[in-house]
Amino acid sequence: MNDFPDGTVWLVGAGPGDPELLTRKATRLIGMASVIFHDALVGPGVLELAAPDARILHVGKRSGRHSKDQSTIDRLIVEAALAGERVVRLKGGDPAIFGRATEELEACCTAGVAVSICPGVTAASAAAASLGVSLTLRGLARKLTFVTAHVRAGEPLDLDWSDLADPAATLAVYMGKAAAGDISRQLIAAGLRGDTPVALVESASLPTEGQFLTRLDLLPLVARTALGDGPALLLIGAALRGALPLMARTNVAIGEACAFAA
Repeated sequence: MNDFPDGTVWLVGAGPGDPELLTRKATRLIGMASVIFHDALVGPGVLELAAPDARILHVGKRSGRHSKDQSTIDRLIVEAALAGERVVRLKGGDPAIFGRATEELEACCTAGVAVSICPGVTAASAAAASLGVSLTLRGLARKLTFVTAHVRAGEPLDLDWSDLADPAATLAVYMGKAAAGDISRQLIAAGLRGDTPVALVESASLPTEGQFLTRLDLLPLVARTALGDGPALLLIGAALRGALPLMARTNVAIGEACAFAA
């Protein structure tokens, strides 16, 4: 099967970091690439799957530490493909979930470059697996909503809080560490109970993963004091109550300030 000829681009989901969570297709495409442009959140274990002669270029963007702007990344991908390279654009998680895939797809299509997507495991799925919980639960959590809290500097976090404050839903907030205080205040003001369970999972699936269980009204304190420098995901909703027994068995961080009200 030759689905990766010279001069083509694949947007590949690198998953949450653990190379064993890559799809078989992603592993194959990474090994076939002649050049790889990767995000900051792609771990070294994933990059080790590249061919020995592949060029590996870091173009990652982290909050406050942007190495390349999106238009530059788009241009580099297109130029490499037009030069006859087999290009993998390696993105943390799934390219189609907060991965800026649209801009890169459009840049390739405009230049006449064939481009395809290989999906990956998104961080919310990895975090739920680590916690040992289901993000949906019959009769309790009938809806799952993904949002991102990442905004440009100085811009407000403009979300439909009344829609997000649904007690029958699970809310997954990507890049929510810095906005934890605003998220807590807005959801409570929109009607979600302060004792709603919240799990914070930092560096999901990696050896450095941290798990912290708290409640919505204490979320700002926990986000400020418990989290380190790794990427963090917030999971909010009644379905997270199921994480309590597992966390108690595995000595995951649950302090007095984080404990649920009875």
